[in-house]
Amino acid sequence: MSTTAERKKLFVSHKDESIRMFKSPVMDFFSRVHFAVPLLIYIPVVLWFGYQSFFGSELLFWQAGLIVLGGLAFWSFTEYMLHRFIFHYHPKSEFGKRVHFIAHGVHHDYPNDSMRLVLPPSISVPLAFLFYGLFSLILGSEFTAPFYAGFVLGYLLYDELHYATHHANIQSAWFQKIKKHHMKHHYQDPDMGFGVSSNVWDLVFRTRFKS
Repeated sequence: MSTTAERKKLFVSHKDESIRMFKSPVMDFFSRVHFAVPLLIYIPVVLWFGYQSFFGSELLFWQAGLIVLGGLAFWSFTEYMLHRFIFHYHPKSEFGKRVHFIAHGVHHDYPNDSMRLVLPPSISVPLAFLFYGLFSLILGSEFTAPFYAGFVLGYLLYDELHYATHHANIQSAWFQKIKKHHMKHHYQDPDMGFGVSSNVWDLVFRTRFKS
Protein backbone atom coordinates (compact mmCIF):
# COMPACT_ATOMS: atom_id res chain seq x y z
CA MET A 1 0.00 0.00 0.00
CA SER A 2 1.36 3.44 -0.96
CA THR A 3 1.94 5.99 1.75
CA THR A 4 0.14 9.34 1.72
CA ALA A 5 3.34 11.05 0.58
CA GLU A 6 3.71 8.63 -2.34
CA ARG A 7 0.08 9.09 -3.40
CA LYS A 8 0.52 12.86 -3.56
CA LYS A 9 3.16 12.41 -6.24
CA LEU A 10 0.55 10.95 -8.58
CA PHE A 11 -1.24 14.27 -9.15
CA VAL A 12 -0.58 18.00 -9.14
CA SER A 13 -3.99 19.08 -7.89
CA HIS A 14 -7.27 17.29 -7.24
CA LYS A 15 -9.27 20.51 -7.17
CA ASP A 16 -11.66 21.33 -10.00
CA GLU A 17 -9.23 23.59 -11.82
CA SER A 18 -8.21 23.77 -15.45
CA ILE A 19 -4.73 24.75 -16.59
CA ARG A 20 -3.90 26.29 -19.93
CA MET A 21 -2.42 23.78 -22.39
CA PHE A 22 -2.08 25.80 -25.60
CA LYS A 23 -0.78 29.30 -26.38
CA SER A 24 -3.58 29.69 -28.91
CA PRO A 25 -6.76 30.77 -27.09
CA VAL A 26 -8.87 29.00 -29.73
CA MET A 27 -7.10 25.67 -29.31
CA ASP A 28 -7.15 26.02 -25.55
CA PHE A 29 -10.88 26.79 -25.58
CA PHE A 30 -11.64 23.65 -27.60
CA SER A 31 -9.48 21.50 -25.32
CA ARG A 32 -12.19 21.96 -22.67
CA VAL A 33 -15.48 20.10 -23.08
CA HIS A 34 -18.66 20.12 -21.04
CA PHE A 35 -19.81 16.59 -20.16
CA ALA A 36 -23.07 17.12 -22.09
CA VAL A 37 -21.34 17.65 -25.45
CA PRO A 38 -20.84 13.91 -26.25
CA LEU A 39 -24.53 13.35 -25.44
CA LEU A 40 -25.59 16.04 -27.92
CA ILE A 41 -23.34 14.63 -30.64
CA TYR A 42 -23.73 10.88 -30.21
CA ILE A 43 -27.25 10.22 -28.91
CA PRO A 44 -28.59 11.06 -32.41
CA VAL A 45 -25.97 8.67 -33.86
CA VAL A 46 -27.09 5.84 -31.56
CA LEU A 47 -30.78 6.52 -32.32
CA TRP A 48 -30.19 6.64 -36.09
CA PHE A 49 -28.18 3.43 -36.27
CA GLY A 50 -30.51 1.80 -33.76
CA TYR A 51 -33.50 2.66 -35.97
CA GLN A 52 -31.71 1.32 -39.03
CA SER A 53 -30.88 -1.86 -37.13
CA PHE A 54 -34.38 -2.68 -35.88
CA PHE A 55 -36.60 -1.14 -38.54
CA GLY A 56 -34.48 -0.59 -41.64
CA SER A 57 -32.90 -4.00 -42.13
CA GLU A 58 -33.91 -7.61 -42.64
CA LEU A 59 -32.51 -8.62 -39.26
CA LEU A 60 -34.94 -10.02 -36.72
CA PHE A 61 -35.28 -8.00 -33.51
CA TRP A 62 -33.39 -10.57 -31.44
CA GLN A 63 -30.62 -10.76 -34.03
CA ALA A 64 -30.18 -6.98 -34.10
CA GLY A 65 -30.28 -6.92 -30.30
CA LEU A 66 -27.51 -9.49 -30.00
CA ILE A 67 -25.32 -7.57 -32.45
CA VAL A 68 -25.92 -4.34 -30.50
CA LEU A 69 -24.74 -6.16 -27.37
CA GLY A 70 -21.72 -7.36 -29.34
CA GLY A 71 -20.85 -3.77 -30.24
CA LEU A 72 -21.26 -2.74 -26.61
CA ALA A 73 -18.91 -5.53 -25.49
CA PHE A 74 -16.39 -4.61 -28.18
CA TRP A 75 -16.38 -1.01 -26.95
CA SER A 76 -15.56 -2.29 -23.45
CA PHE A 77 -12.55 -4.13 -24.87
CA THR A 78 -11.54 -1.11 -26.97
CA GLU A 79 -11.82 1.19 -23.95
CA TYR A 80 -9.43 -1.00 -21.99
CA MET A 81 -6.92 -1.30 -24.84
CA LEU A 82 -6.93 2.43 -25.63
CA HIS A 83 -6.53 3.37 -21.99
CA ARG A 84 -3.80 0.87 -21.24
CA PHE A 85 -1.69 0.91 -24.40
CA ILE A 86 -2.35 4.34 -25.95
CA PHE A 87 -3.22 6.71 -23.09
CA HIS A 88 -0.62 5.13 -20.79
CA TYR A 89 2.14 4.76 -23.35
CA HIS A 90 5.14 6.75 -22.15
CA PRO A 91 7.15 8.13 -25.09
CA LYS A 92 10.78 9.16 -24.68
CA SER A 93 10.95 12.14 -27.04
CA GLU A 94 9.98 15.60 -25.84
CA PHE A 95 7.40 15.89 -28.61
CA GLY A 96 5.94 12.52 -27.65
CA LYS A 97 5.79 13.53 -24.02
CA ARG A 98 3.95 16.70 -24.99
CA VAL A 99 1.41 14.76 -27.04
CA HIS A 100 0.95 12.29 -24.19
CA PHE A 101 0.37 15.11 -21.70
CA ILE A 102 -2.27 16.70 -23.95
CA ALA A 103 -4.00 13.37 -24.60
CA HIS A 104 -4.06 11.95 -21.07
CA GLY A 105 -1.28 13.18 -18.81
CA VAL A 106 -3.12 16.37 -17.94
CA HIS A 107 -6.02 14.29 -16.64
CA HIS A 108 -3.76 12.46 -14.20
CA ASP A 109 -2.14 15.70 -13.07
CA TYR A 110 -5.53 17.41 -12.64
CA PRO A 111 -7.95 14.48 -12.26
CA ASN A 112 -10.94 16.57 -11.16
CA ASP A 113 -10.79 19.17 -13.91
CA SER A 114 -14.48 18.99 -14.86
CA MET A 115 -13.84 20.38 -18.34
CA ARG A 116 -11.33 17.70 -19.33
CA LEU A 117 -13.10 14.49 -18.34
CA VAL A 118 -14.77 13.58 -21.64
CA LEU A 119 -13.10 13.26 -25.02
CA PRO A 120 -13.16 16.48 -27.06
CA PRO A 121 -14.96 16.15 -30.44
CA SER A 122 -11.66 16.90 -32.20
CA ILE A 123 -10.57 13.42 -31.04
CA SER A 124 -13.82 11.48 -30.74
CA VAL A 125 -15.32 12.43 -34.12
CA PRO A 126 -12.33 11.28 -36.25
CA LEU A 127 -12.19 8.08 -34.18
CA ALA A 128 -15.93 7.57 -34.72
CA PHE A 129 -15.47 7.78 -38.51
CA LEU A 130 -12.43 5.51 -38.35
CA PHE A 131 -14.23 2.78 -36.43
CA TYR A 132 -17.31 3.05 -38.64
CA GLY A 133 -15.11 2.56 -41.70
CA LEU A 134 -13.39 -0.46 -40.15
CA PHE A 135 -16.68 -2.05 -39.11
CA SER A 136 -18.14 -1.48 -42.60
CA LEU A 137 -15.17 -3.21 -44.22
CA ILE A 138 -15.22 -6.16 -41.83
CA LEU A 139 -18.91 -6.67 -41.09
CA GLY A 140 -20.69 -5.42 -44.21
CA SER A 141 -23.57 -2.96 -44.31
CA GLU A 142 -26.26 -5.13 -42.66
CA PHE A 143 -24.35 -5.92 -39.48
CA THR A 144 -22.52 -2.60 -39.17
CA ALA A 145 -25.56 -0.55 -38.08
CA PRO A 146 -26.42 -2.56 -34.92
CA PHE A 147 -22.77 -3.20 -34.04
CA TYR A 148 -21.95 0.48 -34.40
CA ALA A 149 -25.01 1.52 -32.40
CA GLY A 150 -23.83 -0.65 -29.51
CA PHE A 151 -20.24 0.53 -29.87
CA VAL A 152 -21.15 4.23 -29.76
CA LEU A 153 -23.56 3.61 -26.88
CA GLY A 154 -20.68 1.99 -25.00
CA TYR A 155 -18.50 5.02 -25.68
CA LEU A 156 -21.22 7.35 -24.33
CA LEU A 157 -21.59 5.26 -21.17
CA TYR A 158 -17.83 5.36 -20.71
CA ASP A 159 -17.55 9.13 -21.12
CA GLU A 160 -20.46 9.93 -18.82
CA LEU A 161 -19.44 7.36 -16.21
CA HIS A 162 -15.91 8.74 -16.26
CA TYR A 163 -17.25 12.20 -15.54
CA ALA A 164 -19.53 10.80 -12.83
CA THR A 165 -16.72 8.96 -11.03
CA HIS A 166 -15.00 12.29 -10.51
CA HIS A 167 -17.97 14.56 -9.86
CA ALA A 168 -21.18 12.65 -9.08
CA ASN A 169 -22.30 11.43 -5.68
CA ILE A 170 -24.34 8.36 -6.61
CA GLN A 171 -24.83 6.00 -3.69
CA SER A 172 -25.65 2.75 -5.51
CA ALA A 173 -23.31 -0.15 -4.75
CA TRP A 174 -22.67 -0.68 -8.47
CA PHE A 175 -21.55 2.90 -9.03
CA GLN A 176 -19.48 3.03 -5.84
CA LYS A 177 -17.61 -0.09 -6.99
CA ILE A 178 -16.80 1.55 -10.33
CA LYS A 179 -15.78 4.80 -8.64
CA LYS A 180 -13.51 3.05 -6.12
CA HIS A 181 -11.82 1.10 -8.92
CA HIS A 182 -11.13 4.26 -10.93
CA MET A 183 -9.98 6.30 -7.93
CA LYS A 184 -7.41 3.60 -7.16
CA HIS A 185 -6.13 3.99 -10.72
CA HIS A 186 -5.59 7.70 -10.08
CA TYR A 187 -4.41 7.77 -6.49
CA GLN A 188 -2.91 4.33 -5.82
CA ASP A 189 -1.38 2.86 -9.00
CA PRO A 190 -1.86 4.32 -12.53
CA ASP A 191 -0.41 1.13 -14.04
CA MET A 192 -3.36 -0.94 -12.83
CA GLY A 193 -7.13 -0.70 -13.17
CA PHE A 194 -7.50 0.52 -16.76
CA GLY A 195 -11.19 -0.28 -17.14
CA VAL A 196 -13.48 2.67 -16.40
CA SER A 197 -16.99 1.53 -17.28
CA SER A 198 -16.16 -2.07 -16.33
CA ASN A 199 -13.32 -3.96 -14.64
CA VAL A 200 -13.94 -7.14 -16.66
CA TRP A 201 -10.84 -6.73 -18.83
CA ASP A 202 -8.71 -5.92 -15.79
CA LEU A 203 -9.73 -9.33 -14.49
CA VAL A 204 -8.95 -10.98 -17.84
CA PHE A 205 -5.54 -9.33 -18.27
CA ARG A 206 -4.62 -9.36 -14.57
CA THR A 207 -4.45 -5.62 -14.05
CA ARG A 208 -7.09 -5.45 -11.34
CA PHE A 209 -6.36 -4.23 -7.83
CA LYS A 210 -6.05 -7.06 -5.35
CA SER A 211 -7.94 -5.23 -2.61
